[in-house]
Amino acid sequence: MDFSIASILLLDGLTNGAVYALLGLATVLVFTVTRVIFIPQGEFVAYGALTLAIFQTGRVPGTVWLLLLLAAMAAWMEFWGRWQHHRQAVRAFKAAARTLALPVLVSAVSIWAAPRQFPLAVQAALSVAIVTVYGPLVYRVAYQSLESATPLVLLIVSVGVHFAMTGLGLVFFGAEGFRNPNFWDLRLNIGPVMLSGQTIITALATLALIVLLWLYFERSLRGKALRATAVNRTGARLMGISSHASGQLTFTMAAFIGALSGLLIGPTTTVFYDSGFLIGLKGFVAAVAAGLSSYPGALVAALFVGVIEAFGSFWASAFKEVIVFTLILPVLLFRSLRSGHSDEE
Repeated sequence: MDFSIASILLLDGLTNGAVYALLGLATVLVFTVTRVIFIPQGEFVAYGALTLAIFQTGRVPGTVWLLLLLAAMAAWMEFWGRWQHHRQAVRAFKAAARTLALPVLVSAVSIWAAPRQFPLAVQAALSVAIVTVYGPLVYRVAYQSLESATPLVLLIVSVGVHFAMTGLGLVFFGAEGFRNPNFWDLRLNIGPVMLSGQTIITALATLALIVLLWLYFERSLRGKALRATAVNRTGARLMGISSHASGQLTFTMAAFIGALSGLLIGPTTTVFYDSGFLIGLKGFVAAVAAGLSSYPGALVAALFVGVIEAFGSFWASAFKEVIVFTLILPVLLFRSLRSGHSDEE
């Protein structure tokens, strides 16, 4: 291996690591606020990339029909829950209508826009909108009624949600893989390294999203409410912060990050209905390395995972996944020896 090859591998590793960083940040965010180890984070990535790919063909993506189905389930649960507590039909219908409004609007716009072959940027925005709306619906259907359960129960639910989303992905997208076009066809030769426009977009998008998340948590009232929920759930409830609203907002942000990651990674690799699991798992490795609590730690760990994966694919391509996932073992061993345990953990 010479310097030029090492430079190319390093650039590829940092590019992939930037996407893994977004997924790691989303995993840490969901866990700190809701205590859910959100395994299906990678499915949002696959759904985002595949939704854009179907838009490119001029057809209505299957995610639209799945969104309407999920919205109907969430609306019924919202109606029934309000009816059981208040026995007021008007109040229950209003709650169900609020749950249905945004998914129906996004679905209607997507069905209208699909055959019109709008520019790539418009299709990308619609893809992100569709997948983002999944976030609060997934939380309402799968997690909201179990928010006081133990992390182990929530983990089991996450496994079930993962298998459900993967199976539905096969139904709505098929077994065929798709590769999206680049958002920017720029090519810059910097010494032995060729810097592509897609790499620049990935780096800028990751940096911008990290800065926006920092500003959101530091400067906005809702961001501070999420931080309070992450620090002390009981204390946040006593201060009037709704755990339901915090959970739905957190899952909305996680779905948005996943959809954006899917758009960033779609032009660099062929995405299948089940590709999200491995991609999300690498972000999960970064989150675990950060103790599921540190955002800067997840960022650094994700970049390291990306670099290790790139060099591992060069030296032993058949074992690159094994090399990446083996990284988690010494981290878990170190944390196990360094910290005490409780029954809850």
